[in-house]
Amino acid sequence: MKVPRAQAVPPSLAAAVRSLAAGEPVLIFDAADREGETDLVIQSERATPELVRLLRQDAGGWVCTAISDELRRRLDLPFYSDLLARAASDYPILRALANEELRYDRRSPFGVHVHHRSTYTGIPDNDRATAIRAIGELARDAGRLADAELKRRFTSEFSSPGHLPIIYAAPGLLEERKGHTELSVSLARMGGLSESMTVCEMLGDSGGPRAPPAARAYAEAHGWPFLEGQTIVKAWREWSSE
Repeated sequence: MKVPRAQAVPPSLAAAVRSLAAGEPVLIFDAADREGETDLVIQSERATPELVRLLRQDAGGWVCTAISDELRRRLDLPFYSDLLARAASDYPILRALANEELRYDRRSPFGVHVHHRSTYTGIPDNDRATAIRAIGELARDAGRLADAELKRRFTSEFSSPGHLPIIYAAPGLLEERKGHTELSVSLARMGGLSESMTVCEMLGDSGGPRAPPAARAYAEAHGWPFLEGQTIVKAWREWSSE
């Protein structure tokens, strides 16, 4: 895995990296021919109750926390679809449910749902911020922890099921998949940030996703970066080829 360097941040992403590192959100639009959605994105390590409230009030979609495939593998975490498939012998209905038919991708990134052991219900902004921040800190510290210690820390801090969904980036990141999971984790990697990002889809008043012009206007009104997915993909190709 290429080790990110601060001086290697692509210029097109520099403002977004600065915003995330300062504990502020960025907005990422994937593509018109994919989900066609804009996600409000924060760095997990910087999560606060105020940022969680911002995600649920101003975005309104599903708050979930992305981690890299490297961290998923070191923790031996399963995909949710794999859990369904393996339980199908005991619960045959799960065999049909496990056959994913996504219209926008070939496989979902959904993983386990967790609950931070220090919290009560896990739902309030304080509880979710605690869980999100702990995952971000685990991602930050993973490089200096042995696998056994990493797993012990994860299981000592979290239980499952819980109210915080973890989603996994594809092994090849943007070479393999171009969802918000990969776009946000790739942005973190290029920026030298801890590789866990928390995302939430921005919804509109029409019952569908917020239109890109409206999402861009929201970003401009708050002074936060708005990134097109293609901008991140282009920067990734240039950065990863160096």
